Amino acid sequence: MELEKLIKKCKKNDLQAQTKVYQLFAGKLFALSLKYAKNQQDAEDVLQDSFLTIFKKIHQYSGKGSFEGWLKRIVINTALQKYRENSPLYLIKEEAEAHEEEVILDEDSINVDFLLALIQELPDRYRLVFNLYVLDNFSHREISEMLEISEGTSKSNLSRARQILKNKLEEHQQKLEKA
Repeated sequence: MELEKLIKKCKKNDLQAQTKVYQLFAGKLFALSLKYAKNQQDAEDVLQDSFLTIFKKIHQYSGKGSFEGWLKRIVINTALQKYRENSPLYLIKEEAEAHEEEVILDEDSINVDFLLALIQELPDRYRLVFNLYVLDNFSHREISEMLEISEGTSKSNLSRARQILKNKLEEHQQKLEKA
């Protein structure tokens, strides 16, 4: 069934169409929610809440732009809202100039799962900014609006997240070299 037809049926609360949309997008959206959640249980909650919002607000999707992009925005907003409600973000108000640093990795010693695990270990404020900027390509202006912080704070939180990741990767590299 064509996506446009599915969306029209979802707007009419067709349960089969909603199930099909869920089946088509749940995997990608769960992976996205994992980036923003502290753990798998929180990611599942974000996904479930996101789909409730999606089907409640699907009439707002006008057909302009990517449907998948619209879905992803809802997941990200749901994850951010969950953090605002359950564990207030104590965002550091650092306004210092943030320096963009490239971390050079030995690709043989680092796998994607390990890197994602390191990202999950970041404090909430750093993980959210890092994911929004690096993994989802939001600008600092967009991040500042989403998280209700200044652009400078977004930049400094990104810089701090990168520094933490760099330190952890260097520690990992040193352990490998000693082994």
